[in-house]
Amino acid sequence: MFGHRNISVMDRRLLLLLLLMMEQNALCQQQQTCTKSVVNSCSDCIKSGPFCAWCQKLNFTKPGEQEAVRCDTKDQLKQKGCDAEKIISPVNSHNINKDDRLSTSFDRQEPVQMRPQKISLQLRPGLPETFRVSFKRVEGYPVDLYYLMDLSYSMKDDLQNIKELGNDLFAALKRITRHAQIGFGAFVDKTVLPYTNTNKEKLAKPCDENDQQCQAAFGYRHVLSMTSEEREFEKEVKAQFISGNLDSPEGSLDAMMQAAVCGDKIGWRNSSTRLIVLTTDAGFHMAGDGKLAGILEPNDEQCHMENDLYVKSSEMDYPSVGQLAAALEKHNIQPIFAVTQNVETVYKELSKIIPKSEVGVLSSDSSNVVQLIQRAYNSLSSKVTVTHDSLPDNVRVVYTPICSNPGPAGDSRGVCNNVPEAETIYFDVTVTVDSCIENTSFTISPLGIKDTLTVTLSTNCKCPCENLEDKAHQLCSHKGSIICGICNCNAGFIGQFCECSIGDKDESSLRASCQRNNGTECEGRGDCVCGRCQCHNTESGSSIYGEFCECDNDHCEKFQNKQCGGNGDCKCGTCDCYSGFEGSACQCRKSDEACRTSDNTVCYGRGNCVCNRCVCKEGYQPPLCKTCLGCPDPCQTKLNCIECLAFGTGPFEKNCSTECKNTIVKKVDQFTLSTKECQQKDSEGCWIKFKLDQLVGEDNYTAEYLEQRECPEPPNVALIIGGSVVGVALIGILVLMLLKALLYMKDLKEFKKFENEKKKSKWAKADNPLFKSATTNVANPTFTGE
Repeated sequence: MFGHRNISVMDRRLLLLLLLMMEQNALCQQQQTCTKSVVNSCSDCIKSGPFCAWCQKLNFTKPGEQEAVRCDTKDQLKQKGCDAEKIISPVNSHNINKDDRLSTSFDRQEPVQMRPQKISLQLRPGLPETFRVSFKRVEGYPVDLYYLMDLSYSMKDDLQNIKELGNDLFAALKRITRHAQIGFGAFVDKTVLPYTNTNKEKLAKPCDENDQQCQAAFGYRHVLSMTSEEREFEKEVKAQFISGNLDSPEGSLDAMMQAAVCGDKIGWRNSSTRLIVLTTDAGFHMAGDGKLAGILEPNDEQCHMENDLYVKSSEMDYPSVGQLAAALEKHNIQPIFAVTQNVETVYKELSKIIPKSEVGVLSSDSSNVVQLIQRAYNSLSSKVTVTHDSLPDNVRVVYTPICSNPGPAGDSRGVCNNVPEAETIYFDVTVTVDSCIENTSFTISPLGIKDTLTVTLSTNCKCPCENLEDKAHQLCSHKGSIICGICNCNAGFIGQFCECSIGDKDESSLRASCQRNNGTECEGRGDCVCGRCQCHNTESGSSIYGEFCECDNDHCEKFQNKQCGGNGDCKCGTCDCYSGFEGSACQCRKSDEACRTSDNTVCYGRGNCVCNRCVCKEGYQPPLCKTCLGCPDPCQTKLNCIECLAFGTGPFEKNCSTECKNTIVKKVDQFTLSTKECQQKDSEGCWIKFKLDQLVGEDNYTAEYLEQRECPEPPNVALIIGGSVVGVALIGILVLMLLKALLYMKDLKEFKKFENEKKKSKWAKADNPLFKSATTNVANPTFTGE
């Protein structure tokens, strides 16, 4: 009875959804329009909009009508007399290439949880196409759980409990599925400063000195690959000991990234629900934090495991949250953050960024971790989220979930909540291509599930009628062929029916002469015949005219739903107002009451009164154009005029009356807007004092000035020359006297030095022992000695 009631509720919901879709479809049918721009062929028409159709009926257009008339909605074309079989309007089509049935239970083969698996879509730009995807969780689907534990010193008590909870953990997994496997990994942080003490002894034993069982510091270590053996898990976990580091945040993102990308080492199975259970009591380091340790190389999202150890921990920065989220989604891994209450808020914010993740609060000693994992798994597995990978350009996808607890429809994913195991749910996937594209594809898949749907896309942008027929068709004056109902002229001929011979003239130059400012040929409202526009007539009978068919009298601005407000005539798109009315839509009665100023002028002569509001000239400010922002200082701009009018000098001396016609140099008895006192230096260097009174109008002033200018006295040339000569002579004498004094002082100093040295000298009074006096011997040669 309970099951039958659920089915009835589901049926009612599906019926209501169907009715809403039918109502929406009917509304869309009523709103079908074809907005054309430049249409010269059937393909141009098809690309103009999803509801544009082309009539290929011969002689459908009237003489002088442009072929663009063939492009419109189906209903409009039928009303214009086009037979239904002659209307071309490509539609969407899809073909299911692979559609294996959903599996009921896991039987050691590759299970199928989503169908179809491959689909091809051929879409018309702008026209959405909807197909249905079904999903059913397989009973007993395998589960791979990788237990990733923080082994920093603060987790000492938690490690002891995990060693004793192995049996309970396996028992909980077996209640979920008979095909459960479990692995184990541990992390602390990068073994560099400032995260870890790099002292040799501290690296070997980073724990408290009294703690004997302590393993050396490490970043991330893979301990146990996926196994279904309880004893093996217990053995490896019991062999683990606590480690340590310096700061509070840990390298958990490093560990999760390696556990995700090193699939062959972790032992992830191809067909399994993959879970990473992260237990920690601290926050996490992320991209950019590595700069504190001089680590600048970004994380490359690759596996760097050697001997079960992450070897690039000290060389590569932490991954960003976005990198980790992309890696987990790519490898269909769902994280469960089992954290203490002090960091619950941090990991809940992280969970918002990582799809298909859960956060649970650990007790102080992690004794509730088994119950936490079981609740998190049930929450993850009961929520089915279907999304896509990167979409091609100009492609939009919207998901509409069809289940008992649907999430909101969206353009990025579809969500069904609280889905029981083995219940089939559905998603309507609507794909829209905005423009013609090359053949491309994208993938749709449920988050955390291996199953995928490959969608191959192509666009339908050509008409099937674009094939050449008789090259000398009678309708084309025997000078062209018929393509989709219109003439394709042979070389040398142009025109709707190939009736114009271009001779030696270039066809492109003839067509260019029918384009205004290189725009649309004849503004899209006429035919270019031999270089001249032949304008069409509108359905209402009013004429289109102008050299380029740019004018008509039906499209002027409206006021109160009346063209030109009913107070004027429409002429070439512009309202020609009746007497007494003005405005772009003749919506205002002529009046300047609100534009009158206190001196009974209109906008102070600096603007025009349009629809009872001042439209000011550049610089002058509304509402009455009284003040001017950004205008130059009148004291400077009027200086030359004051100088020439009052003193007959200055740059305007020769053409003063012409340049200064808006300036009156005399006192007048009339209303002034403002008075400004000025003091400026004229072209002769004299100071002129004057007062400016701004009058009504633009750049209109009267001036009062002082007749006496303050001019500097002329220089005394004789005095200057005489003073210069005397000054130079005096300076020369002073310089010579100074040099003489310096030389005298120097000589005096040297003389005193000489005198001092002379007084210090001691002269010897004894004879020089080496000195011998001269002797003289006289011999008489005649002396005989007698």
